[in-house]
Amino acid sequence: MDVIVVGAGIIGLATAWELHRRGAAVTVIDPHPGSGATAAAAGMIAPAAEIAWGQTPLFPLMRASADLYPDFTAALTRESGADLGETATATLVCAGDRADLTALRELSTLQSAAGSDLELLTGSRARDLEPALAPGVCGAVLIPGDHAIDPRRVTRALLTVLGDRVIEDRVTGLVGDEGSPTGAASARTTGVELASGCRLHADQVVLAAGMAHNAIAGAPELPLRAVHGDVIRLRSDPGAPPLLTRTIRGLVAGRPVYVVPRPDGELVLGATSREDGQAGILAEGVHRLLHDAERLVPGLLGCEITEITARARPGSPDDLPLLGRTDPGLVVSTGYFRHGVLLAPFGARLGADLVVGADSAWLPVGAREAVAPARFESDHSPSSPQSPAAPLLTALTARKGS
Repeated sequence: MDVIVVGAGIIGLATAWELHRRGAAVTVIDPHPGSGATAAAAGMIAPAAEIAWGQTPLFPLMRASADLYPDFTAALTRESGADLGETATATLVCAGDRADLTALRELSTLQSAAGSDLELLTGSRARDLEPALAPGVCGAVLIPGDHAIDPRRVTRALLTVLGDRVIEDRVTGLVGDEGSPTGAASARTTGVELASGCRLHADQVVLAAGMAHNAIAGAPELPLRAVHGDVIRLRSDPGAPPLLTRTIRGLVAGRPVYVVPRPDGELVLGATSREDGQAGILAEGVHRLLHDAERLVPGLLGCEITEITARARPGSPDDLPLLGRTDPGLVVSTGYFRHGVLLAPFGARLGADLVVGADSAWLPVGAREAVAPARFESDHSPSSPQSPAAPLLTALTARKGS
């Protein structure tokens, strides 16, 4: 089977690699591989800490993907020979003040009900684990199962194993079985048209182009929204002990903030979340991140800033991915919002299953329907009893009960 994958972020690359491992002849097309939202991501594999109010259908997807991660990283490390920058230490979610602690405890109840293993800590106990925490941190939640990985290293490893199967060009349109450059009048997508003027044909096309999806002529129109985020990368004194050994997440005056330490000494501070249409780095966002991080980890202000990045994450109306088949020759995979790294093994495996026609018996009940792009053609909300996402709630309850 010949497959074209459009988009070389972590979702597109992981899907292409999964298809390659299944024997498909894969071609990946992207003008700047690995430079989109993946390049800004902190890489938290945090199915517990990412649980949030109003996003219940996401919980089983995040857990399923986290369960796939050990095999995913082991195989990628073996094939690429690369260090993926994994951090196996736990995540510590901290409260900046008493009001934040109340909110944190309420959220921990939801996380625990979803089957997450966690422990409530006093501020002093949290400082015993991470001495760099500020005296004002009045409580925390320790989540031993939430880890991190370096998305930039992962994409480099994926690019290494895919090699010359990756073409640096821009897809401008889809080609249909009637020869249309857009595929609009066609019942089946058969290839793509490139900015260079070339046309490439394949048995299957996977559109994993992130926010560029709707700019591709002939692509099915999807309800994507650009959620921009500012991220700061820092480095502490290389001659000093590590500032942090665990991922620090927190609430400061109700605002979320995180600091992810890398094994090589880098610290990733993020991330703002704004839908203002401004693609550049905002001074307000940078100021807020530094201010809030300083409330939790004062020593961060003594670090050197090495990079500030802003990227647009592709979000959907219900914050679930848009992953499914839209015609006999086309599978779309986008809309992962801030969960692209966490959901990469899930998206890769389900995307490959859709391409080859596998039954996906490993999926949580109702997951395929919950992420199907066609769900927005109905009047049902994701949480309504009639919604395709509703079976996920039953699966979540069953998992907790087991």
